[in-house]
Amino acid sequence: MIFCRVQRKNLSKDKYLSIDGSFGEGGGQILRTALSLSMITGTPIHLYNIRAGRKKSGLLRQHLVCVQASQMISHAEVTGASLGSTEIYFRPQAVTAGTFELNIGSAGSTFLVLQTLLPALLLQNSLSTIRIQGGTHNPMAPTAEFIQQCFVPALAKMGVNMTVRLEQAGFAPIGGGKIHVEIQPWTQRLSYQVLQTGELLALNAFANCLNLDSNIAVRELITLKHKLQLNHTSQYQLDGISQGNCLYVQAEFEHHSQIFTALGEHKKPSESIANKLAKTVKQYLASDAVADEYLTDQLLLPMALGQGGRFTAQMISEHSRTQADMIMRFLDVKIAFEKKDKHDLVRVTV
Repeated sequence: MIFCRVQRKNLSKDKYLSIDGSFGEGGGQILRTALSLSMITGTPIHLYNIRAGRKKSGLLRQHLVCVQASQMISHAEVTGASLGSTEIYFRPQAVTAGTFELNIGSAGSTFLVLQTLLPALLLQNSLSTIRIQGGTHNPMAPTAEFIQQCFVPALAKMGVNMTVRLEQAGFAPIGGGKIHVEIQPWTQRLSYQVLQTGELLALNAFANCLNLDSNIAVRELITLKHKLQLNHTSQYQLDGISQGNCLYVQAEFEHHSQIFTALGEHKKPSESIANKLAKTVKQYLASDAVADEYLTDQLLLPMALGQGGRFTAQMISEHSRTQADMIMRFLDVKIAFEKKDKHDLVRVTV
């Protein structure tokens, strides 16, 4: 059974809702959100100009798996689901919970595939288990650390009960990562009301090198110690067949946990990676916001499907504005961004 607090818009179940994938930020999020909301509302969609805002348009492997996985859980009728396709027709049937095994077949982000399926599976009456193989640490996607220590705890404040386990890390270009996710039915929907982070309890930094010289991580942490007032630093272990380096900072507050990550880059000094991350952390701490720009757009859909709420955002990116627009095309809900002060702090209301 599918249920949400908001009224769905009066969309025809016979006619396709046409969506131009070039609007707004013109990326893969339009596809993912359209698929999620199509399954939830039962609305057929015709999506064209897919990822027109990207250097290489059309469906890449990761995006194709999003379509195929959505087709699998909703028994959808699909036309145009092929690599490179810039146009698809997607007509969902009933969504079913269950156990699903997915393999992206590349280093494409496992977590972006997960976020496509998560909203629809949360609204089912029984447990779903998903295993996805692919990338877990991607430059243009949330990392495992961000999902586990920032996104999932934020959803827990809305009443969501889910676990995400990293079985094996996967960096580009090899991938080979594996995640295991359990999604419980969303039986108690809570309003997300976090306007202030509260006191900063700890600022910790962690780094790891997977199948690379561990001195890279050591240098990154030393640099961060010079730039930030850290409570704790540590190297952590990952398993995997790929090569990569991940550095992240955890800002633990009374009412919120924010994660900032940076991935090592070929021929880019460790100190440069750490310095850039330190600058990002400092900007966030000076903003008095709850959510950074990345968490902001990820909170909008679950809030719209739950009991809404309010939070403060560091900034509103074009990505977030596009996400809000997509949600309001399917659901009769108002998403508002209100600038609060000269420091660009924004109050988000759903």
